[in-house]
Amino acid sequence: MKNLNSFGNFFLSIAMISAAASVGAQTAAEPHNVVQLSATGSVEAQQDWLTLTLSTTKEGSEPAAVQSQLRQALEGAMAAVKKTAEPGSMEVHSGAFNLQPRYAKDGKISGWVGSTELVLEGSDFVRIGTAANRAQPLAISAMAFSLNRQTTARLESQAQALAIGSFKAKAAEIARGFGFADYALREVTVSQADQPGAPVPRFMPMASKMAMADAAPMPMESAKSWVVVTVSGAVQLK
Repeated sequence: MKNLNSFGNFFLSIAMISAAASVGAQTAAEPHNVVQLSATGSVEAQQDWLTLTLSTTKEGSEPAAVQSQLRQALEGAMAAVKKTAEPGSMEVHSGAFNLQPRYAKDGKISGWVGSTELVLEGSDFVRIGTAANRAQPLAISAMAFSLNRQTTARLESQAQALAIGSFKAKAAEIARGFGFADYALREVTVSQADQPGAPVPRFMPMASKMAMADAAPMPMESAKSWVVVTVSGAVQLK
């Protein structure tokens, strides 16, 4: 029994020495002279994508009749604008559809009201504005500008290159400032910030059929957007 206890104490001592060595190794490997920093790259561009929403409202005593009127209005408008549709330049698709009851003072249903939308979007603002003018009886209810996917991807690459270059220059400057010759990259995160110029709908009152028929295409001029990429991380001075 005494020998067993001796062996047990021996192995316990070995385990404690190994654990202490492991802790010592971890302590020795702890990073020193690590600096956290971040840098951004931004590129400005003219918004090149227009999303135009057209809508109309119908009401009546029967939901089926209101729905039929909305369908006919949407089909007629879609047929009129699809004549000049072209992928990328002007794309056409239906939007939201809504049908709900109206209630009288006594709480009973007194009628039905519904609305339907048609969406025109693309890069050819003149084509879209002209088509919207023919989409009777629908009228413009919202307009939003943005950057298309291809432009966004291209600008992200440019902004990312600027951000990485700025991060590297800042890291080298900090290293020299603290008297070090160089630095080593430990970790890095690359992220795109929200675009300040993201699409914001511009709501307008519904125009009458006659006013829309006689009106010239609405002038449309986009604003500018910023694509911003941020690079953040840690470097070890050496």
